[in-house]
Amino acid sequence: DIYRYHVDLYVCLMCGTGNDEDRLLLCDGCDDSYHTFCLIPPLSDVPKGDWRCPKCLAQECSKPQEAFGFEQACRDYSLKSFGEMADSFKSDYFNMPVHMVPTELVEKEFWRLVGTIEEDVTVEYGADIASKEFGSGFPIKGGKFKVAPHDEKYLQCGWNLNNMAMMTPSVLTHVTADICGMTLPWLYVGMCFSSFCWHIEDHWSYSINYLHWGEPKTWYGAPGFAAEQLEAVMKKLAPELFESQPDLLHQLVTIMNPNTLMAHGVPIYRTNQCAGEFVITFPRSYHSGFNQGFNFAEAVNFCTVDWMPLGRQCVEHYRLLNRYCVFSHDEMVCNMAMKADRLDVVLASAVQKDMRLMIKEERELRDKVRKMGVVQCELFKYDLLADDERQCVKCRTTCYLSALTCPCRPGVQVCLHHAHDLCSCPVSNYTLNYRFTLDDLYPMMNAVRQRAESYDEWAARVTEVMEAKLDKKRNVNVFRALLEESDEKSFPENDLLRQLRLVTQDAEKCSSVAQQLLNGKRQTRYRTGGGNSPNQLTVEEMRSFVRQLYNLPCSLTQAPLLKELLNSIEDFQQHSEKLLSDEVSADSVSEIESLLEEGSQFDVFLPELPLLRERLEQTRWLAGVQQAEDPVSNPCGLSLDCMRRLIDRGVGLTPHPSTERTMARLQELLTISEEMEEKAQALLKARPPESLETLSSMLTQVDGVPAYLPNCLLLQDTVNRAKEWLQEAEDLQVGGQTPVLSSLSDMVLRAHAIPVRLEPLDQLEVLVSEVQAWKESAAKTFLIKNSPFTLLEVRLVISYQSNEKYSVEVFKLLNGSFYDVERALSDSKDSASAMFTLAEVRLKEQESLCLLRAANESKLLPTADCAALKVCVCQKPPMGAMLQCELCRDAFHSVCVRGPSDPLDPEDWLCPLCLRSTKPSLAKIQTLLSSLQRIRVRLPEGDALRYMIERTGSWQRRARGVIDSYDHSLTSQDCRGASPTQSHRTTGHKRKVRHYITDCLSLELEELMVEGLLLQVSVPETQQLYRHLLSGPPTTNTSHTEHTPYLTPEHSSPQREVRSVRLCMHHFFYAV
Repeated sequence: DIYRYHVDLYVCLMCGTGNDEDRLLLCDGCDDSYHTFCLIPPLSDVPKGDWRCPKCLAQECSKPQEAFGFEQACRDYSLKSFGEMADSFKSDYFNMPVHMVPTELVEKEFWRLVGTIEEDVTVEYGADIASKEFGSGFPIKGGKFKVAPHDEKYLQCGWNLNNMAMMTPSVLTHVTADICGMTLPWLYVGMCFSSFCWHIEDHWSYSINYLHWGEPKTWYGAPGFAAEQLEAVMKKLAPELFESQPDLLHQLVTIMNPNTLMAHGVPIYRTNQCAGEFVITFPRSYHSGFNQGFNFAEAVNFCTVDWMPLGRQCVEHYRLLNRYCVFSHDEMVCNMAMKADRLDVVLASAVQKDMRLMIKEERELRDKVRKMGVVQCELFKYDLLADDERQCVKCRTTCYLSALTCPCRPGVQVCLHHAHDLCSCPVSNYTLNYRFTLDDLYPMMNAVRQRAESYDEWAARVTEVMEAKLDKKRNVNVFRALLEESDEKSFPENDLLRQLRLVTQDAEKCSSVAQQLLNGKRQTRYRTGGGNSPNQLTVEEMRSFVRQLYNLPCSLTQAPLLKELLNSIEDFQQHSEKLLSDEVSADSVSEIESLLEEGSQFDVFLPELPLLRERLEQTRWLAGVQQAEDPVSNPCGLSLDCMRRLIDRGVGLTPHPSTERTMARLQELLTISEEMEEKAQALLKARPPESLETLSSMLTQVDGVPAYLPNCLLLQDTVNRAKEWLQEAEDLQVGGQTPVLSSLSDMVLRAHAIPVRLEPLDQLEVLVSEVQAWKESAAKTFLIKNSPFTLLEVRLVISYQSNEKYSVEVFKLLNGSFYDVERALSDSKDSASAMFTLAEVRLKEQESLCLLRAANESKLLPTADCAALKVCVCQKPPMGAMLQCELCRDAFHSVCVRGPSDPLDPEDWLCPLCLRSTKPSLAKIQTLLSSLQRIRVRLPEGDALRYMIERTGSWQRRARGVIDSYDHSLTSQDCRGASPTQSHRTTGHKRKVRHYITDCLSLELEELMVEGLLLQVSVPETQQLYRHLLSGPPTTNTSHTEHTPYLTPEHSSPQREVRSVRLCMHHFFYAV
């Protein structure tokens, strides 16, 4: 029960319930309970660490407040021991060597610690250590430490902080007292997380901080114009702090995250100051920061002429905050006025302006006090008192020009601004203590004014021309005149004079450079090979230069001209950038060339020029590709060599998507083309040849390749020839006509020239070989050994050599009739036309033979001169035993030719020229024709053979008719034949001829005999006719057959009578 009673006591004092015990907070001060959601404002989570309820917080806030600040360390450190402690702390805190801890990590952790209330981290900071007591990091003349010889140059150096505050340009040189931390440097020994809070320097002066060594120092700063904004933000975020201490920001005890300030619109800048670097803060610039680790720094203040008005504003600001001054601003101004003749004219001008304000305010305050009833005045030298002995009891400002005192409060005074705050005594008891009368102050101001007046006039004119805008700017000659005036009047060196000199020098340099740019030449620059000089201005530099011309306080005549030139360059760049941003086109060659020509006219460095040159090469290359692919200019298409040349040129180009795509396309096309060419060449050279289907399949792959491929074209031609050949072969098979051998041979030859496997070729080759074999068999059957005649000549015509024994007319007839027979037979379309051709040849053969027989017989007439005759193959006169050919009727020496084996045998004898074949039997010839018909190939020899058989058959029928008629006539008579004539023999030089004479010889029998001898066939009818001719005709007339006579009337000749009455002779005769 007791336990339950104690538990029930833990209820929320706001809602009176004990629900949601996990959200119930117990105050660490009074043990009261509150729900987190019942508090105002409610808490989202249970806070960590100690928590106080609203009652305890109210009691704590009602207690008297203590001043904010940092506790003084209880331990004294040497520099070494402090460093060991600092390094140990940082290393332990981050658990890594101090030099490996990133500055970002330290910064993040620092602001985390500042923002949290659950964690407390204590660090120590050796701040505001007087260098006068402990020494300086810079060498000091007469100091505690001996200066090394190599450091003596720093004794008088302006960057030595011991010298900077009291250098001639610094206003603080006129402050008589040494102010530690302001005119004397302070030392700072820091460690990790040791910080300096938001503050501005005393009297809003400049400050300079130098980090001698150690880890970096992180700085945060706000510009001077944002000081009031920063103060307002801090007062808004922490109003209770400023209520108790209005000058809180001057105590260096307030720190706030810069992100918070920036969130409220305060401009904040940061930097990390490393060893060997200076950091300068400007007047009224709030700054804060912390140390990254163990380091050593030194700082001091300084004030320049421009600070003078700010210094007076700061004193007014201090008066409002009741903050004491480090030194008297009025005293410093009066000290400078009393040395007017030695003052710098710039400083004299600033002092004169400041004194005018000071005297005006002092006169108004003294008039006010006089009106209050203060009548007692007393000269008092406040500069003899220490600063803390002459402070205003109200605002704590340092009194110098005047103050009010009262006998009731000895040693106490107030400034004239707080005359009512001195005491409650009557004002008439007050005494006005003054350092100078107004009459004393005016001469001091006049002395300063006179010192500064000439300079002020000059400075006013300088300021006017320096601050002139736009069309009010003066020529550079005005600036030169002002410089000459300063030299004539010996104005001291100051910032305004230096600025005027610098501006004039800059203007003259800019004028010279601008003129050189407009002239297109420079004295210090050169051109190399027509390209850009390595020292040429860039466009940005020229743009900056033009801006510099227009930003100059003076006007230059070259500025508008150079601006116009810059506009032309910018137009060129815009045009170039637009062109370069477009796709690479082969049509832009002329445009790029014109741009390059235009850009070469500008004497500035143009980065677009090399890009345009690269683009020109790309466009020219694309134009070359386009021209090579143009079907009009290059109807054959791209060749492999052309593609390789284009690719080789394209490899050296600057990469671009357009050229890369074209290159890839060309490379792909080249690869495919080379592959196609190799395949085509392999197919053409394949042994055995590939089929037509394989080659056609290859051609289907080539159809889509836009290139000139010689092997593929040859392959296409091969396929076309193969198809034509196959079509011819198919036509031969389905045409219904017997193929001609010449056509077959030609097809075989053409097929061998086509590198394709042609299925009908083997069959044709077999057929041709069979025909050749048949021709060889026919030649063996017909041709005599070593015969000069061809098989067709044997079967068709008599082919005699040109011989003087023939007449010119006979020779022409032979040549014109017989030499084109083979061609005529080959050109004939069928056997019928061949038979007709052969019939015509037969007629011409008989006609020519008739003329030949008549010519030869005429030579052997008795009236002929034997010595002039040329007979035989030797073409010599007749001599000795002679043989006469039964066909051509020419005479031959028996020693020149081979005579008959039996001279007494009544057989016909033919000369070597007429005996053209072996004259096989008709049965052999018919067998040859049958074998040729089985082959089913038409050839001239076959047609001639067929015609020979038909002609032989026809001749046999006519010959048998004549023979039968002749035999019938003989049997009808009582006695047969006629006695042969008596042989005439002659001796000596006379010719002896043995012959048989028949008076009534049948012309038809002789014609049949001659026609039978022309046949190259051995038939028995020939010998029968020959025997009948030798035996003579029957005594009675016989009826003629219906056959065509051997000679027609139109073929008659003078020798006709001779032959009609010629003697039938044996083939032997003798020439005497």
